[in-house]
Amino acid sequence: MEPQTGKSLHPLVWVAGVVFIVFCGAGVAALMGWTPSSAGKQAEPSPAVRLDHPGAPAAERLRPAAKVPVAAICAECGVIQSVQEVDTNGPGGSGIGAIGGAVVGGVLGHQVGQGDGRKVATVVGAVGGALAGNEIEKRVNVAKTFEITVRLDDGSSRAITEANATSWRVGDKVRVVNGVIHAR
Repeated sequence: MEPQTGKSLHPLVWVAGVVFIVFCGAGVAALMGWTPSSAGKQAEPSPAVRLDHPGAPAAERLRPAAKVPVAAICAECGVIQSVQEVDTNGPGGSGIGAIGGAVVGGVLGHQVGQGDGRKVATVVGAVGGALAGNEIEKRVNVAKTFEITVRLDDGSSRAITEANATSWRVGDKVRVVNGVIHAR
């Protein structure tokens, strides 16, 4: 047989040869673990990853999965949404205001008119004075409180009432524990 010189292989033979070599290289790389998984994304972590193929050593058949850090959700955390001063009328239950008002109203009512008109004016003055005295006593005992509204991270709101002036400002990040506001 004489060697053929000057005659080249058909282009389809060349393409088939190159494709064969590429596929063989990809197969070897996959068997050796040099290529990423075929799923195209990283697998979800699970408590344990099983390697049940027969070639895996016994120590590698069950290995713990990597722990993924999870952001802690704080159910007590939030942001100050508003701070309002609230005036609360005190109780008027002692009766001192009502009694004092009735006396003053009765004396003033007695100064008006004569006869039966004077008696009616005294009673009306005493009743009006009692009501006015009771209301004055309530206003003297006004308690100032501060209502602080906190928007929690879960979207809900809580209103906390404090008796003393507060240093909290709108936008402060806080934690509400048992109805008490703490800095975060």
